[in-house]
Amino acid sequence: MTDVDFQHARWRKGTGSGDSGCVEVALETRLIGVRDTKDLGTGPVLAFRPSVWTSFLNGLRGDDFTPEWTEN
Repeated sequence: MTDVDFQHARWRKGTGSGDSGCVEVALETRLIGVRDTKDLGTGPVLAFRPSVWTSFLNGLRGDDFTPEWTEN
Protein backbone atom coordinates (compact mmCIF):
# COMPACT_ATOMS: atom_id res chain seq x y z
CA MET A 1 0.00 0.00 0.00
CA THR A 2 1.28 3.49 -0.79
CA ASP A 3 1.86 6.03 1.92
CA VAL A 4 -1.04 8.43 2.33
CA ASP A 5 -0.45 12.00 3.45
CA PHE A 6 -2.86 12.94 6.22
CA GLN A 7 -1.12 16.28 6.83
CA HIS A 8 -4.00 18.34 5.40
CA ALA A 9 -6.81 16.04 6.50
CA ARG A 10 -9.71 17.34 8.57
CA TRP A 11 -9.44 15.43 11.85
CA ARG A 12 -12.50 14.84 14.02
CA LYS A 13 -12.63 13.81 17.65
CA GLY A 14 -15.65 12.04 19.12
CA THR A 15 -18.11 14.23 21.01
CA GLY A 16 -17.91 11.90 24.00
CA SER A 17 -14.12 12.25 24.23
CA GLY A 18 -12.54 13.82 27.26
CA ASP A 19 -9.10 15.37 27.71
CA SER A 20 -7.15 12.11 27.55
CA GLY A 21 -7.34 8.70 25.94
CA CYS A 22 -9.01 9.96 22.78
CA VAL A 23 -8.59 9.20 19.12
CA GLU A 24 -9.22 11.32 16.05
CA VAL A 25 -10.49 10.10 12.70
CA ALA A 26 -10.05 11.63 9.23
CA LEU A 27 -10.93 10.76 5.64
CA GLU A 28 -8.16 11.36 3.12
CA THR A 29 -7.62 9.99 -0.38
CA ARG A 30 -10.10 7.13 0.01
CA LEU A 31 -8.63 5.94 3.32
CA ILE A 32 -9.68 6.45 6.93
CA GLY A 33 -6.93 7.65 9.27
CA VAL A 34 -6.93 7.14 13.04
CA ARG A 35 -4.49 8.80 15.42
CA ASP A 36 -3.99 9.45 19.13
CA THR A 37 -4.93 12.99 20.15
CA LYS A 38 -2.27 13.26 22.85
CA ASP A 39 0.44 13.10 20.16
CA LEU A 40 -0.75 16.54 18.97
CA GLY A 41 -0.64 15.50 15.33
CA THR A 42 2.95 14.29 15.40
CA GLY A 43 2.38 10.58 16.04
CA PRO A 44 1.68 7.70 13.70
CA VAL A 45 -1.56 7.34 11.76
CA LEU A 46 -3.27 4.00 11.22
CA ALA A 47 -4.90 3.89 7.79
CA PHE A 48 -7.88 1.70 6.88
CA ARG A 49 -9.88 1.10 3.73
CA PRO A 50 -13.48 2.32 4.23
CA SER A 51 -14.87 -1.24 4.06
CA VAL A 52 -12.53 -2.38 6.85
CA TRP A 53 -13.38 0.68 8.96
CA THR A 54 -17.11 0.03 8.49
CA SER A 55 -16.66 -3.60 9.56
CA PHE A 56 -14.78 -2.46 12.64
CA LEU A 57 -17.52 0.02 13.61
CA ASN A 58 -20.22 -2.60 13.02
CA GLY A 59 -18.27 -4.97 15.26
CA LEU A 60 -18.16 -2.37 18.02
CA ARG A 61 -21.90 -1.85 17.75
CA GLY A 62 -22.49 -5.60 17.88
CA ASP A 63 -20.21 -6.21 20.90
CA ASP A 64 -17.87 -8.37 18.79
CA PHE A 65 -14.89 -7.04 20.75
CA THR A 66 -16.02 -7.91 24.28
CA PRO A 67 -13.04 -9.55 26.02
CA GLU A 68 -13.59 -13.23 26.75
CA TRP A 69 -12.68 -12.70 30.40
CA THR A 70 -15.46 -10.13 30.88
CA GLU A 71 -18.46 -11.51 32.73
CA ASN A 72 -21.84 -10.65 31.21
